Amino acid sequence: MKKAAAEKAAAKPKVATKAKAAPKKKPAVKKTPPVSHAAALAERIGALLDTNKAEAISTIALADLCSFADFMIVASGRAPRHVVALADYVTDLLKKDGNPPLSVEGKETGDWVLIDAGDVVVHIFRPEVRQFYNIEKMWALPATMSH
Repeated sequence: MKKAAAEKAAAKPKVATKAKAAPKKKPAVKKTPPVSHAAALAERIGALLDTNKAEAISTIALADLCSFADFMIVASGRAPRHVVALADYVTDLLKKDGNPPLSVEGKETGDWVLIDAGDVVVHIFRPEVRQFYNIEKMWALPATMSH
């Protein structure tokens, strides 16, 4: 009988017992610096201008260059009416956010509209006026003094 029980046990497939796996470690999460309110606003304004067919949109970080704003957005409209419409889109966005612009200048002519949104300043030009003033060049290069 012992022999039959031994054969029967040998015939049964052995079930391997699993060793307890080590607890899974959570993947390391990269900490990204928080996006400032000004950076988020500049991003939203740039996207809005792009959606509404503004041309040559550029965003310049000013935080290290001056104290009056953190970002400057420069864009072009195809015609005076387009420049004014783009300015209206930006002011509407700011009003919907509960932060109406501090100042809007130049909508009367539509050549160059300046929108002061606090930490973000927006310039919308007709292409010829933008080329003439070339404000991106003025802000992109660090100022040097000669004596």
